[in-house]
Amino acid sequence: MTRLVGSDVEEFSTRHWGRKPLLRRTGDRFGDLLDLDGVDEMLSCRGLRTPFLRMASKGAVIDSRSFTGGGGVGAEIGDQVLDDRVAALFADGGTIVLQGLHRIWPGIIDFTTGLTAELGHPAQVNAYITPPSSQGFSAHYDVHDVFVLQFAGRKHWKVHAPVHPAPLRDQQWHEHAGAVEARARDDAPVIDEVLEPGDVMYLPRGWLHSATALGDVSAHLTVGVHVVTRFALVEALTALVGADDRLRTSLPLGIDIADPDALDAHLESVRADLIAALKTVPAEDIARHVRDRAWKGNRPEPLAPVAAATFAVNLGDGDSVRRRDGLRFRVRNARDGLVVLELPDRHISLPDSTARALSALLDGNTWRVGEIPGMDRADQLVLVRRLLREGVLMAAAA
Repeated sequence: MTRLVGSDVEEFSTRHWGRKPLLRRTGDRFGDLLDLDGVDEMLSCRGLRTPFLRMASKGAVIDSRSFTGGGGVGAEIGDQVLDDRVAALFADGGTIVLQGLHRIWPGIIDFTTGLTAELGHPAQVNAYITPPSSQGFSAHYDVHDVFVLQFAGRKHWKVHAPVHPAPLRDQQWHEHAGAVEARARDDAPVIDEVLEPGDVMYLPRGWLHSATALGDVSAHLTVGVHVVTRFALVEALTALVGADDRLRTSLPLGIDIADPDALDAHLESVRADLIAALKTVPAEDIARHVRDRAWKGNRPEPLAPVAAATFAVNLGDGDSVRRRDGLRFRVRNARDGLVVLELPDRHISLPDSTARALSALLDGNTWRVGEIPGMDRADQLVLVRRLLREGVLMAAAA
């Protein structure tokens, strides 16, 4: 976070997060994340497929069939990126959008893993590469927060205040296209600046923006933060009150549900029962219901399957392990002498005699087999090997 917003993360949280834009001139060129050579490598040498690439021109998305085709012998698929087609479209003013880089590009994978742990919200990373003096997309808003990281060339940004503040995921800008167009045309921008390499801009969801490349090729990363909103808690509450049998009873036989007057006779009692039911939903149940939005939004750091399996088989006294960065988990005590490790996609039940060792292994530090508290050496090997095979732990540098 400090790389994006500066040393005072608390000030950013209070003044800007979800409220208003921020523009910082950092001097950080972000070359460890991506550069133009890396862009060309992805487009030419990585067998990239849709939807990892989009292209746009003059404010509209280009049909992917214009730049994809068969992969040739041994890769008989029809949607691999054709670099010569991309080159032609780019030369003709098309913007390249590399999507999902948090899944396919090593430096960005590591960056996103650390960032989402701090954010508490899932994130994705795209790259936008725009030819000189071209505009990829017209004024619009996103339904997620964004951090813009300029890493090549210069780009002129215009940012306007929202026409629909804090939109939800299904409240796309097209629903307000007329208002968006009018605001971008008639109102003075809140930000009217040129971003250069090293500049970072934060935009909360709903803020209108458009950008035009200046001079040379311009490229930036967009970190899209898929914020978990207060409405997510509303959705969780709504789902969980279904446990109340008063809210599951049928409406009368023969009711005309299209008639407001017919429904009105039941609404007051339903509201009263709903309010009563809402007050009884435990926070524990809400957390369990809503956490998948963050837990399954991003994967933990890459594991290297072959190396991980070999390490687990050959595990011995003195080997060092650590928890995978970015792993989402929760430990709870269960009945019948068990402790349960809850992961995004499964639960692992272990004897409660492992609780102290498990707590240590999950604390983010490096541990040597033989030095893990609460278990003898033989049992440490059993527990660590199990957690390695489950993808909870991984080998650590000695």
